[in-house]
Amino acid sequence: MTQYSDTPPPNSSQPPEGGSQAELQQAELQKLHQPVPQEFDIRIAADGSWFHEGGLIGRPALVKLFASVLQREADGTYWLVTPVERGRIEVEDAPFIGVSVNIEGQGLEQQITITTNVGDDVPVGIDHILAMRAPASGAGDLRPYVVVRDGLEACLSRPVFYELAALSVEGPGGNLGVWSHGQFFELDGETAS
Repeated sequence: MTQYSDTPPPNSSQPPEGGSQAELQQAELQKLHQPVPQEFDIRIAADGSWFHEGGLIGRPALVKLFASVLQREADGTYWLVTPVERGRIEVEDAPFIGVSVNIEGQGLEQQITITTNVGDDVPVGIDHILAMRAPASGAGDLRPYVVVRDGLEACLSRPVFYELAALSVEGPGGNLGVWSHGQFFELDGETAS
């Protein structure tokens, strides 16, 4: 059952700077109807599998639905957020996995698109950066990650990474990497950040 906060919004007779009294009332009403944060017993494993109360969520449509309302806060926590519920979940590494790659063109004109395990197509470029970094656990070798949306990342599967590695060329700084949408992305695990 969803719980709502009954804490009244702060009283203020003055609208926010640059805002109208109606905007203030709307903001206060939204605060009043914010769901109380909860802890959901949902975990996304490092391999991209979703679990609820320890059991695998086997319906791809349900996983896609949950993924569509997944958010990451500035403090690194993950939340499923709907208009009536807000619950924190556990993510072992990245919430998504890059499962396939589409490559068009060559050299500076090359365009790389990563498809995730939930069906998102991510064009690697300035808005969807590809970077090598350590996994969330901090253990192990550097791995390739791509930003999917709003701070949510996909860890690239090994076959996808190998496809990109096969296309790697020497970049402007002398490191190996790939071009996509006019940007160079290093794949050299020793020098990439």
